Amino acid sequence: MKDFEKIYSDYYDTVYRYVLSLCKNETWADDITRDTFLKALKNIDKFRGECKLSVWLCQIAKNTFLTRAKGRRRQVDYPLETIADDRPIERRLREKETALQVHGRLHRLGEPYKEVFWMRTFGDLSFKEIGLLFDKSESWARVTYHRAKMKIREGIK
Repeated sequence: MKDFEKIYSDYYDTVYRYVLSLCKNETWADDITRDTFLKALKNIDKFRGECKLSVWLCQIAKNTFLTRAKGRRRQVDYPLETIADDRPIERRLREKETALQVHGRLHRLGEPYKEVFWMRTFGDLSFKEIGLLFDKSESWARVTYHRAKMKIREGIK
């Protein structure tokens, strides 16, 4: 148990900042971070060491966030601005179709491209933070992100 307390103290800030970048809400980020560590404690025996512990924890955090976000979307009424969209229907459909293609292509990307692209685009993490999470350099994160973007573009053409 003392080992897990050390994991908690060593990685809490990293996981919390990552979750906060996803949800943009301190209370929600704190709650998800706590759940992340509870899930990690329950499943620590399943950690195979194939990636850094921080990456494994952030993956648990991302999945927890996505599950919660999906549940919240069902409960939240859409604001009037979303409903009162003045753009022509054809343009809205094209944009939605393109977004679906991008997400579909992203889903099929291999690691680490998928995770780096996701962290940068949806998590608003800096290249330096991404590099730290993977125990790599900032340059590695930039190159990996650029390659992921190129792979997504190739798949959409």
